[in-house]
Amino acid sequence: MLPQAPTVDLLGLRVSRVTRSETMVFLHRFISSKQPHLVVTADATALVLAARDSEFLRIANQAALCTPDGTGLLWASRHLGCPLQERVSGVDLAEQLCADSAKSGFGIYFYGAQPGVAAAAADAMRRRYPGAWIVGVSHGYQATAEEEEAVVRDIQAKNPEVLLVAKGLPRQEKWIVQRMPELNVPLSMGVGGSFDVFSGRVNRAPAWMQRCGLEWFYRLVQDPSKTAKVAALPEFVVRVLRRERMNSEG
Repeated sequence: MLPQAPTVDLLGLRVSRVTRSETMVFLHRFISSKQPHLVVTADATALVLAARDSEFLRIANQAALCTPDGTGLLWASRHLGCPLQERVSGVDLAEQLCADSAKSGFGIYFYGAQPGVAAAAADAMRRRYPGAWIVGVSHGYQATAEEEEAVVRDIQAKNPEVLLVAKGLPRQEKWIVQRMPELNVPLSMGVGGSFDVFSGRVNRAPAWMQRCGLEWFYRLVQDPSKTAKVAALPEFVVRVLRRERMNSEG
């Protein structure tokens, strides 16, 4: 059995206490193991979803890793007395896996996002990292069960070591867990809007905004459809402060 990463409890969600470099070591171990592993990248919205959705909470807590994808989790961990080390974002992990596939030769499959986006993202990664072995792509807008089964068969035929799924929290994690037994991919990870970033459809916030925890604001300005995601932030803050007060009173 592979070693487990230490975790901290944030409002019931067990978040892995890992750095980005430590996470990459775990991901390569998962790939080498040939056994299926799920990695969840959790931000503040994920904590709120986990509090509302017991199925998602169970999936995230049983995942091989649940990384802190957002400065909000770092803030929460400090307030709750169990500080995490650094942000470990899904988009950074996904890009590093593309870079590493060019060196190590493991195959990656891109599944999700709007039609054309996954293909454009794959082309961009191949240009950025010559030799990156992205073995297949499919958008995430299947209209029928038959169309979804065709995607599953394509993933099985391409036999990747890494499956990146961009269908948004918590749909991507639930889909992975549902399909994991038949796909048997060593490393599956939900990556949210990463394909939009890779393809150039969406720009990442400047580094200073990422450091200051303002990437959510930058994304909202670019894409007002993210309003529902941002609307969860006040609830997140209230839940953290309420738990902090309960801890201090206890």
